[in-house]
Amino acid sequence: MTSPFAFLSVRRRRSPLSGMFFAPGDLAGFALVHALAALSADVARCPSRFQRCNARSLVRRLRILSALFEFLEESFASSPSSPLPPRFPSSAALCLKELYIFVYRSKILLEYCSQSSRLWLLLRNPQISGSFHDLARELATLLDVIPLDDLLLTVDIREHLELLRRQCKRSELFIDPYDEKLRRKIHSFLGRLETGVLPDPAELRSTFVDGLGIQDARAFRTEIEFLEEQVFNQEEDMDLPVVGGVIALTRYCRFLFFGFQEMEFGRPFGDQGRISRRRLSSLGSSVSQGSADFSLSIPKDFCCPISLDLMKDPVVVSTGQTYDRASITQWIEEGHRTCPNSRQTLANSRLRPNRALRNLISQWCAAYGIPYGTPEGTGTSAESTVAACSSKAAIEANRATARILVQQLSAGSQEWKTVAARELRLLAKTGKENRSLIAEAGAIPLLCRLLHSTNPVAQENAVTAILNISIHDSNKRWIMEEEGCLKLIVYVMIHGLTTEARENAAATLFSLSAVHEFKKMIADEQGAVMALANLLMQGSTRGKKDAVMALFNLSTHPGSWSPMLDMGAVSALVGALRDECVAEEAAGALAFLMRQPFVAQTIGGEDTAITNLVGIMRRGTPKGKENAVAALQEMCQSGGLAVTQTVARMQVLSGLIRTISLTGTKRARRKAALLSKLCQRCEAPTAMAFGNDWLVDRTLARTNSVRGSSFRSGNLSVSVSMTVQVPVL
Repeated sequence: MTSPFAFLSVRRRRSPLSGMFFAPGDLAGFALVHALAALSADVARCPSRFQRCNARSLVRRLRILSALFEFLEESFASSPSSPLPPRFPSSAALCLKELYIFVYRSKILLEYCSQSSRLWLLLRNPQISGSFHDLARELATLLDVIPLDDLLLTVDIREHLELLRRQCKRSELFIDPYDEKLRRKIHSFLGRLETGVLPDPAELRSTFVDGLGIQDARAFRTEIEFLEEQVFNQEEDMDLPVVGGVIALTRYCRFLFFGFQEMEFGRPFGDQGRISRRRLSSLGSSVSQGSADFSLSIPKDFCCPISLDLMKDPVVVSTGQTYDRASITQWIEEGHRTCPNSRQTLANSRLRPNRALRNLISQWCAAYGIPYGTPEGTGTSAESTVAACSSKAAIEANRATARILVQQLSAGSQEWKTVAARELRLLAKTGKENRSLIAEAGAIPLLCRLLHSTNPVAQENAVTAILNISIHDSNKRWIMEEEGCLKLIVYVMIHGLTTEARENAAATLFSLSAVHEFKKMIADEQGAVMALANLLMQGSTRGKKDAVMALFNLSTHPGSWSPMLDMGAVSALVGALRDECVAEEAAGALAFLMRQPFVAQTIGGEDTAITNLVGIMRRGTPKGKENAVAALQEMCQSGGLAVTQTVARMQVLSGLIRTISLTGTKRARRKAALLSKLCQRCEAPTAMAFGNDWLVDRTLARTNSVRGSSFRSGNLSVSVSMTVQVPVL
C-alpha cells in the first residue's frame, strides 16, 4: 500500500523532515489502526550507524506507540462489524492520522541516517540532531491532545504513554559529543590544508579509519560518491567549499591509506560512480522500492514511446512528439526520416530538450528513491558547481592526491598504472585547478607512454585524461611540447583499441587546435587530417562533432588548406553538409577554406556542394544559414566567373537570399547582400535572365560597399558564427 504523501516524502537524500506531509485520506477505522501497527513495527527495526543515542531514543518511543496500536488493532478485531470500538470517540481518528504522519516521518529520518554516508551525517550532525529533537517535541504535543481516557487502555499501556509524554516534554537537544569531536576534527584538517599544510597521516587514520569506521578503499569510494551526489543535487543547504574540501581530503586518504587495494582493474569506466545510485536493479514497466514496501507503475507520459522505458533525457522532435534522446537518436541514425509515433516526416533531425518534462520525471524519481542521472550537455553546470566547491583546502588535498597517482603512474605495476590513469581522468574531469596541478605533477609524459598500451582500458583512460587536462589553456602548450605526444594522440585516433579512445583522441585535437600556433602543427602531423576526415565520414554522432570542430579550427589557419585538401578533409566537409548534426559546422569550415581560389574552384565545380549549401539556407538553423550563405559568398568571391555562374543558376537562390536579407542574423544579412551583388554582376546569360530578382536590397548592398571592397582586394575577413564546447569525459 502506498501512502498518499509518499510521493512528497520518500527521498533518500533529501532533508529527512522537509516537504509537506498529509494524512492518508483513504484509511480509516480498522485499516488505519492496522497500518499504524505494521508501520511502527517496521520502523522499530530500522538500524542506524550514526546518531545512535538519538535513534535508540526514537525507537524506544515507537515501540511504546506500537503497543498502543496493537491494542487498538485487537479491539477492532473483537468487534469487526462495528466501525469503531465501544466508547471510541470519532475525534480520536484525527489524532491517529497525525500519529501516522509522525511514525512515517520517524521512518524517513531513521532510513536517512542508515542510508547516508558517515561523513555526510557527520557534517550535518547538528542539523540531524535537531530533526530528532523536533520529532520528540511533536510527539509530546500529540500525546497531550489524544483522548487517552476514552480508548479503554490497559493500565500498563496508559502508564507507559503518560511516562512517554513527560519524557518528550522534558527532552532537550542532544548532540553526541563524540560525533561532534570528529566533526570538529575534520574542520581542523581543512583549516590546516587552507594554510598549505597536510595533516599528519596518523591523525587522519585515527579520524577516518578508527573514528568513522571507513576501513577499506571501497568504503572510501562509496563515501566520495555520496558526497559528490549531494553536491550536484544541492537539495539541502550546505557549505559547498567545506563539502568540496572534505571530498578532496577523503580521496587523498583513500590512496594514502590503501593505495590501489581492492580496486577493480578491468572494470569499464562507464560503471564508475554508479554503485551508490543503484538502489533498483532495473527500470521497466513497474518499479519496486523495498525500503518503503510498495510497488508502483511508471506514469505513461514518462515513458519513451520507442523503448517503453523511463525517459532519461526527454527531447522534442520537429513534429512535437517527445522521446528519450538515446532512442530517437538511434532511430534517426538507422536512416528513418519519420516520427515513430505520428508517422509524419521529420522536417529536420534537431532535438530540443524537454526540460519541463525532465523536471517532472526527476521529481517523481526522487520521491520514490529511483536514481535519475544527469543528461548530456550539462558540462557547464557541472563546472559551475565544482567552481562553487573550490577552496584552498580542496586544491591542496587534490594536489597531494595527484602526486600519489603520478607516482604510481611512474613506478607502479601495469594494473596500477591503468587505475592511476583512470583516477587522473576523474580528477581532471572538472575544475581548472585540478587540471593545472595534475600537469604540474608531471602526469603528461607518463600518460603519453600509455597511449600505445595494448590494454584498451589503459589506453582509453590515458587519452581521455590528456583530453581533460588539455581543456586548461596553459596545459595545451605542455602537451604540444612533449616530444612525441601529438604523434601518439594521432596514433590512438587511427589505431585506438576502443571507439571511445579514438573519439576522445579527436576531441583532444579539437581542444589543442584552439591555439592558433598549434593549428599548422596538427595539420602537418602525418595522418592527423586524414583520420579526422575518416571520423567525420564514418564515426558516431559524437565522433563526427569532435572531428568537424577540429577541422573547423584547422581551417581558420591560412596554411592548413593544402593538407586538408590533399588528405580528403575538404571532401569530408562537403559530404557532411548532408548531415544535419554537423552541417552548420562543416559550412563554417568551408567558408574559411574557400578563401583559397583553388579550394573554391574545386568545391564550386561540384553541383552537390552548392545544392547542399542552398539546402542549409532553406532548412538550417539561423547559425547554419549564416554559415551557408557565407560559404557561397566566399565561393563566388574566390572561385571566379565560372563558379559564380554555377551558383547563380540555382533557381531558388534569389528567393532564399531575399528571405535571409529580411529575417537572418546581422552577419547573414550582410553576406546575403554581398552574394546578391556578385550574382547580379555575373555576365552569364543564365544569371542575367534573373533580372531584378538579384536586386535584393540596394540600400543594404550600398551600406556594405566599403566592406565589399575588402573582398575584392583579397583581404577578406570571414566571420563565422560557431559555438565551441570541448567535451569533458
